[in-house]
Amino acid sequence: MQIDFTDEDHVLDKETIQLLHDMLQFAANEEEIHAHSELSIVVVSNEQIRQLNHNYRNKNEVTDVLSFPLLEQNEIVQYEGYPLALGDIVISFERAKGQAIEYNHSLSRELAFLTIHGFLHLLGYTHDTKDEERVMFTKQEAILKEFHLERS
Repeated sequence: MQIDFTDEDHVLDKETIQLLHDMLQFAANEEEIHAHSELSIVVVSNEQIRQLNHNYRNKNEVTDVLSFPLLEQNEIVQYEGYPLALGDIVISFERAKGQAIEYNHSLSRELAFLTIHGFLHLLGYTHDTKDEERVMFTKQEAILKEFHLERS
């Protein structure tokens, strides 16, 4: 899978980018996403993500991650065997850093969590109901565990 990283403020080191890349490749394989699929990850400031949240979700507040899927879940299945663009994941670095401190785990763990959370949203997973939440959160925790990034 092609993963394009854009780090607006140059805050991610090469090791973190590699970790996120490897984890997304693993998750894509687990979800049987075509190898020639693509997505982008954009790391931004609190102000930039607040503006996006306001413009696209009518919520004038900072959030940690936003996902902008290009396809509906059933469309991903229809494209099976063909390359496809999954969408964009936008992460607030400042928010991730603060949440890592708040939850008492590493910044890498927080960025990995937000990345996988956003990725699953691109694939159509939600947490609107208890059942959907259980499915999505079980998947993201299993992926994080594979990379030794589970909660302490």
